[in-house]
Amino acid sequence: MSRGATPRVKRRTASKGRLQTLATNWRFMLVQFSVAMLGLGLALRIASLQVMPDVEQGYQFLQHQGQVRTIREQEIPAYRGAITDRNGEPLAISTPLAALWLNPSVFDPVNAARLASALEIPSAELDKRLARYQDSQFMYLRRGMSPAEARKILDLGFSGLNVQTEYRRFYPEAEVTAQIVGLTDIDDRGIEGVELGFDSVLRGQSGSERVVKDLRGQVVERLGLVEAVEPGSDIQLTIDLRLQYIAYRALKATVTKHQAKAASMVIMDPKTGEVLAMVSQPSFNPNSRDFNPNAMRNRAVVDSFEPGSTVKPFTIAAAIEQRLVQPSTRVNTAPGYLRVDGNLIQDPVNYGELDVRTVLAKSSQVGTVKIAMEMEPEALHDMFQRVGLGTPPGMGFPGELGGVLPQRSRWSDIQQATFAFGYGLTATSLQLAQAYSVLANDGIRVSPRLVRGTAAIP
Repeated sequence: MSRGATPRVKRRTASKGRLQTLATNWRFMLVQFSVAMLGLGLALRIASLQVMPDVEQGYQFLQHQGQVRTIREQEIPAYRGAITDRNGEPLAISTPLAALWLNPSVFDPVNAARLASALEIPSAELDKRLARYQDSQFMYLRRGMSPAEARKILDLGFSGLNVQTEYRRFYPEAEVTAQIVGLTDIDDRGIEGVELGFDSVLRGQSGSERVVKDLRGQVVERLGLVEAVEPGSDIQLTIDLRLQYIAYRALKATVTKHQAKAASMVIMDPKTGEVLAMVSQPSFNPNSRDFNPNAMRNRAVVDSFEPGSTVKPFTIAAAIEQRLVQPSTRVNTAPGYLRVDGNLIQDPVNYGELDVRTVLAKSSQVGTVKIAMEMEPEALHDMFQRVGLGTPPGMGFPGELGGVLPQRSRWSDIQQATFAFGYGLTATSLQLAQAYSVLANDGIRVSPRLVRGTAAIP
């Protein structure tokens, strides 16, 4: 029995071994098939992402996402137009400088101390600024640097550190033309003078370009221009720099001699209205931002005052126009004073009898008042108005004043008398220059001009 059973046991064992082998082979093939299918599915997915455009989040989507993270549109600053005198001498020009900026979101704070040392600022100051801009992607580090200085710091390789080109104004004539030309702020926008009044002409239009940036924010490739830069237009002023220097020195010397607080001077061509020189004291150096803001005032244009005896020629002109007097008409100023409405008006001395020419030459208050009281006050007011008093010159300069030329329904005698020799009204130095140009131009009034021409202003 035992001998007969042995073959059956052997057959059962062999059969079981074959079954185990088949099961093992099946599992192995199943794993192989699963891996193959997984690989095929992955390959198909990759192919669909790279080839098929209509698949959701396909290759176009991935390309767009990649471009969003690497391609940027950055500004190309416009070059600000120059300002020159009538002969082409530069009064304001732009110099290219560098501005260092940082992306705090990618900057490693471990390098803060080294960066502060390179910038020559206290580490605590940089730490404070980094904390303030920690959620921002842009923070200025320093502006107005020379390109070489900026490149030296940029080459240290800090992540998130970038440089951009900007322009800064330089004024070769400094305080000689300061109040005319004015100045710009740190963003190169006009804030005073011609720089402000004609900012839209000088500024131009910035452009833009598409660039590829790496993870550090550095430009690695320029893809092309998006919008071209439109540089600002140059402006040529009517100022003659040679006359401007002479006027500046003369006015400064006079102010120093008389210890005056302020003064202004205008030289104007009476035939064309072109302002050849215009200076004010005190002045300032626009290349240095350490100055008294009060010195920025172009007093010839924005400060008005009672003109006093400077308007007497227009009182006499009105009387001649009314045919009340001639240059040779005699006027008795004795005894050197007179009373009007109880107010004493007097000359320094008793000039006695004078002709109208000498009344002007001596600037006689008594003689002027006697002539003025022969006129209707409206005729005197009309003359002052026609020579430009009481009206802004319209030169385009910021803050131009027109002065005050009172119009009354009823004039008292004293109001008419004082008005005749320049009190009770106000004017600027530029208005007086315009008014006197009428006398020098055979009675023809011309408007003052400061800008001779540009590409944008005929």
